[in-house]
Parts: sequence; structure tokens; C-alpha cells
Amino acid sequence: MLSASGCAFGQTRAPTESGMRPMPDIGISAGPRVEAAVTLLGSAGLPTEDLARLSLEHFFFAGPAEAPTGLVGLEMLGDVALLRSLVVAKPLRGSGAGSALLDHAERHARTRGVKVLYLLTTTAERFFAQRGYVHAPRDSAPAAIRATREFSALCPSSSAFMSRQL
Repeated sequence: MLSASGCAFGQTRAPTESGMRPMPDIGISAGPRVEAAVTLLGSAGLPTEDLARLSLEHFFFAGPAEAPTGLVGLEMLGDVALLRSLVVAKPLRGSGAGSALLDHAERHARTRGVKVLYLLTTTAERFFAQRGYVHAPRDSAPAAIRATREFSALCPSSSAFMSRQL
């Protein structure tokens, strides 16, 4: 994603059920406040237990720092990374903000040498599939991904495991 704050998106297009539409211009900043990230993630029922121990250097947010309206994070693990906690506040869901945050995370990972991005989801399989992610067997996960708390403990074994070549 972004190592400085204030990145805006222009006319990138996001898929919708009825076709393609322009993504909104949203400012995306790096390094959200832990408390604000926990609040937004908690409101969506996403794991927060390990955020305090993680560096949020590779986490990005949209909206005000004290109350972000969108958030995405990466757990960087060499040439692979785990996409963490993509969330958009309910009033902005369907606006393209999630696609903009995901696109930003993917660019950030790519520029840092990540070749494959992995994720776990219980609710957003369709969203990620529409953006090029494919299902993978959990036992095919690289050791670095299997060693993360999100993979090994926080997400249920019923979570969809997906990946995308960058």
C-alpha cells in the first residue's frame, strides 16, 4: 500500500454486478491507530486479538485517523503475504472503497517483492473471487502463512483460504 499518507485514486474501475464503475477517490493513509483499527474491525466481527503485537506499518485506512471508514492490512512474510482484515464501514459498503483499499494493498505488496497474496475469509469469498483470488486447500499454505496467528488460531478452519499471484 502506501508508505506516506494521502494517496488518492483516480478513475480505476471496480467490478459490480451490473458491470464496471469508477472507484471513488478516497484518501488512503498508512499506519492506523491501534484503538481505531480495533473498533472498526470489531464492528464487523473480524479478529483483533493479535493487532497489538503486530506492527501496523503495512496497514492502511481511509477516513479520519480517529474513526476510519475503511481498513486493510498485510502481514508481510518475504515473497508471500497474508491479507488481513479488509473492512469498510456499513454506510460505505458497495461504494468501491473496499476495492480501492484492496488495490492499494496489492500494489504495496507487489512493490515490496510479494509474489503471492493469501487470505482467509468467512464472508467475502465472492468479493475476492471477482478480483482474481482463487480457492486453495489450506494444507497447500506456505509455512510462513501457516505460522501466522490468523491462520493457525484466529480464523476458523471453515474459513475459505484463497490466493492471488501478484
